Amino acid sequence: MMSDYATIFAFVLVDVLFAVVMMVAAQLLRPSVPDPLKNTTYECGMEAVGTTEVKTNVRFYLFALLFVIFDVEILFVYPWAVVVGGREGGPVALLEMFVFLGVLFFGLVYAWRKGALAWEFGES
Repeated sequence: MMSDYATIFAFVLVDVLFAVVMMVAAQLLRPSVPDPLKNTTYECGMEAVGTTEVKTNVRFYLFALLFVIFDVEILFVYPWAVVVGGREGGPVALLEMFVFLGVLFFGLVYAWRKGALAWEFGES
């Protein structure tokens, strides 16, 4: 009988071998038509104009992180609704969810007051 680590090692070995076999098969089966145009930098079919440095406002990242935080909460709310819907959670689960949603609500209010959700148009 294999130990737990041996089973995991076997799965990792099969995964690595599968990946290597697929990459070798793709290399052997793909058409190879060398062309100097294929080796050039491609950007929307047009030559690049100007500098490649783009200054992005940090608010875009902050807004994206806030979206991810409040979007991921559904991963916790949905299973909770299933458990409480099945009447397995009881009042303790209800209290825990209210605390969880309260923390999220106060986080949203904090972000709103700090101006993280304000969207400014124009030059920065």
